[in-house]
Amino acid sequence: MFKRVLLAIDLQQKDSWDKALPTGIEYAKAFGCTLHVMTVVPNFGSSIVGSFFPKDHEEQVMEGTNKALHGFVTENIPSDISVQHIIGHGTAYEEILRVAEEIDCDLIIMGAHRPKMEDYLLGPNAARVVRHANCSVLVVRR
Repeated sequence: MFKRVLLAIDLQQKDSWDKALPTGIEYAKAFGCTLHVMTVVPNFGSSIVGSFFPKDHEEQVMEGTNKALHGFVTENIPSDISVQHIIGHGTAYEEILRVAEEIDCDLIIMGAHRPKMEDYLLGPNAARVVRHANCSVLVVRR
């Protein structure tokens, strides 16, 4: 049923993946599919903010994130599961949706917290992904 499952995680927040990760592993094993593990590095926003960082700061952050993601996968995902490592750069929900389209994924798995009042006004990443994804989305509550 599923060939390409996208597991969106935040490496800096364990609660973004502590329940979603076992679900992703379970689906990958059950369907023998590739698990695309993705994290997103936020951009710096305006050029004024970016001017306070060294010129190669973004490259260093991307390289560090790549190493961290590979380490995460090695530590947390069984070696018999086919994994693709993906690092997005920008707004989390936009990058998740972009990559989902790019890899033609069948299912997006991501964690979500219980909404707070400000989430109803701004909309959390999970809600935006659910509203705009062209594939099924499994939101695992934290």
